[in-house]
Amino acid sequence: MTQNDPTLVVSTDWLQSHLKDPSLRVIDASWHLPTVGRDGEAEYRNQHIEGAVFFDIDKISDQSSPLPHMVPSAEQFARDVGNLGISNAHQIVVYDSLGLFSAARVWWLFRYMGHFDVCVLDGGLPRWIEEGRPLSRKATRREKAHMVPHEQSDMVRDVTAVHKVTVNGEEKIIDARPKARFLGEEEEPRPGLRRGHMKGAVNIPYDSLLNEDGTLKNRSQLEQIFDESGVTFDEPVITSCGSGVTAAVISLALEIIGHPNHALYDGAWAEWGGRDDLVVIGP
Repeated sequence: MTQNDPTLVVSTDWLQSHLKDPSLRVIDASWHLPTVGRDGEAEYRNQHIEGAVFFDIDKISDQSSPLPHMVPSAEQFARDVGNLGISNAHQIVVYDSLGLFSAARVWWLFRYMGHFDVCVLDGGLPRWIEEGRPLSRKATRREKAHMVPHEQSDMVRDVTAVHKVTVNGEEKIIDARPKARFLGEEEEPRPGLRRGHMKGAVNIPYDSLLNEDGTLKNRSQLEQIFDESGVTFDEPVITSCGSGVTAAVISLALEIIGHPNHALYDGAWAEWGGRDDLVVIGP
């Protein structure tokens, strides 16, 4: 049973009981890898939780960067989120169509922008549908709102900082990609990237933190997974993945177990694997 925490994770029961609260905003943050042939926004138009707005991870990002969905400027974030009708006064619940995949990225992004009244829906849209809860095809239109971001610069790492860690080992790098990609046994979904992982990184595939129904494992199970991977509370952590999306699932799990010091590598493997000047541990 989900332990409801409106800054981390809430259950479908909690969301349905609060769905009409005027201070609540629900976000559909569905996003899919380019290789799977799915369109999150099209799926939102087909069905979504009543009152949800669609958050486009690719559009609400730094459009000047060649890397996918990098963190947008505070100004862009304020404008785009305000256009969705979301302000600093709102409690936010984020979900996605896979259970827990891309929702954590949007949860992390709001926190990075200084808004901590944000949580993910445990089990996401699949659980909501399985339980027969109400859905809508009506696009949600809300009045523009005023969002004032307060960037938390310590929550993100750039390639220079991560490279330093691969040399000095002073922080633990956790890679959320599937094991076969981490080991370089499978090609990356984005063309042109080298196969393998960063020196010193440990692999905790994001889906190893989930139950079969897409809900998060409980705190003691999460603690055991991190402990078996050599993650300790006295060592800072950098989370990474393919493009900064599922790394946030690791970040969410670290928050749940109370790890005090972690940041997300936004460029992730899309950046690291595309540069010939960075060391890759490959097959």
